[in-house]
Amino acid sequence: MVAKNIEAGKDLIANQLCRYLEERGTKHVFGLCGHTNIAILSAMADSGLEFVNVRHEQISSHAADGYARVTGKASVVLSHLSPGLTNAATGVANAALDCIPMVVIAGDIPSYYYGKHPHQEVNLHADGAQYEIYRPFVKRAWRVDTPELLPEIMEKAFQLAESGQPGPVLVNVPMDYFSAQIDNALWDKQSANTKALKKPSIDDETAREIIGTLLSATNPVIYAGGGVALSRAWDELKELVDHLSLPVSHSLMGKGCVPDTHPLVLGMTGFWGTTLTNKTTLKADWILGLGTRFKEADCSSWYPEYTFNIADGASKLIHIDIEPQEIGRNYPVEIGAVADLKSALKVLVRVAKDMAPNGIKRPEVIEEIAQFRAAFKAANTEMQTSDAFPMMPERILADLRLAMPDDAILTSDVGWNKNGVAQQFDILTPGSILIPGGFATMGFGPSAAIGAKIAAPERVVISLVGDGGFGQNPAVLATAAAEGLAVIWVVMNNNAFGTIAGLQKAHYNMTYGTTFAKANDVMEQTPDYAAIARAYGCDGVRPASAAAFKPALEAAIASGRPTVIDVAMINNPTPTTGHWNILDIYSPEGGVGHVSTA
Repeated sequence: MVAKNIEAGKDLIANQLCRYLEERGTKHVFGLCGHTNIAILSAMADSGLEFVNVRHEQISSHAADGYARVTGKASVVLSHLSPGLTNAATGVANAALDCIPMVVIAGDIPSYYYGKHPHQEVNLHADGAQYEIYRPFVKRAWRVDTPELLPEIMEKAFQLAESGQPGPVLVNVPMDYFSAQIDNALWDKQSANTKALKKPSIDDETAREIIGTLLSATNPVIYAGGGVALSRAWDELKELVDHLSLPVSHSLMGKGCVPDTHPLVLGMTGFWGTTLTNKTTLKADWILGLGTRFKEADCSSWYPEYTFNIADGASKLIHIDIEPQEIGRNYPVEIGAVADLKSALKVLVRVAKDMAPNGIKRPEVIEEIAQFRAAFKAANTEMQTSDAFPMMPERILADLRLAMPDDAILTSDVGWNKNGVAQQFDILTPGSILIPGGFATMGFGPSAAIGAKIAAPERVVISLVGDGGFGQNPAVLATAAAEGLAVIWVVMNNNAFGTIAGLQKAHYNMTYGTTFAKANDVMEQTPDYAAIARAYGCDGVRPASAAAFKPALEAAIASGRPTVIDVAMINNPTPTTGHWNILDIYSPEGGVGHVSTA
């Protein structure tokens, strides 16, 4: 920073904040410059922190989201005031609805200008209220009212973001405070505080009640949600599944919590779930829900005849979650427990081995799952091997699975790349798929892949995204080129917002406002995302046939270069077996389903 006269025992807050972040183990900060935060950037230049520069703030918050999902720790976003904060808001809200820990540090106008409406201040209804913008979705939004409070607030911010049900928080700092001097002792005091709280578990009595209930059940089923990934409880869940031979269904966010090739994995439930999964959860007498809200699409809009019949008492629910408000949110609960899933599952596994030392065998369940998988695969074989061009989405997924390493990280977006992947694409390494669940944000996947690659540079990272989603913010390529990040973006280009186009075609027999203008030749469609990639300094490929896609993907993986593969795709909506009540709204007489070719 610019040299200033520093009083003994004090330092500039900008310098102190950078040291604090380093001491917490922060390595990267995602963001974009502005006049309210350049004091921090200047201090960061002489620190051990690395600033990941982006061209749009939404990229920074999505990238920080992906980074946090891979590391399991709170990521840090540095934002400018007003337009910077609102640009980042969508990514922060996406993180909030998926319970991803994040600390957003935002610059604000000088404290002594509150209410004067200086450059870029938001004050139409209240003075000094910029931080209120984030209040509906962050766990807490702080406005720092005196410089001396910042050390304590930063410590609270990280602790709150990472504890309980994780999520983003906002620390809003007037820009003059970054250049203020406060006692180093105020920051030193925070170093004595624990950096990780002990997480709650369940007692043996509760565990014995749960295991006893599962042992006496006729058709028990596990329903695993995103909380399994948040607590990194993959190994403990698999151990319980293996010992008691419990079939595993999962929500969208629970995808990959047990490898999809495991003989007891049923698959995703709900609207985009499979017939076997929905049938099995429907007939279950006891369901063990783990880290889930039982959200609408996963539960077929909670209609009892499609996926879960818990409300009517046909099935009974055991629900474990770190957040009390999630337990019983959408279905009545027989046994509810507030606990961290990793801690709770350790106890359940131990108690299960004590109560059933020889384990439980359910060969008939394993056989039913195996038969369904074989039939499902056979039904898709024609499309997975089709030479049609534009390509069948099933072939894109099949070729991607063949070329992609087992431990590669895959980020999805919205559309076939999310719903189709959850239904038809095997995730072999738990925690290796990053999905935008609650907010279902277009544009999440390309930027989240940046954060994932920075967090795990040794792993292959692939972003599977539609042309609508990639078009949201192709400036992500600038960051990849500048940072040398070998992310691969596979753009499933159906020249449309395909999922919505399918809905509109099915119910209104048109695709107005949901499809893009088509060129006479698929290779002339605009924009040419491969050419855009090359303009940013990345590699870009446009396969001219179905047979050319897999070699292009393999070459991109081998190259170690950021690469866009813009592949033309037929707009076939993802098959559905569950229900979504918007079908009733659009076509109340019935007889019209979701699946229709736009």
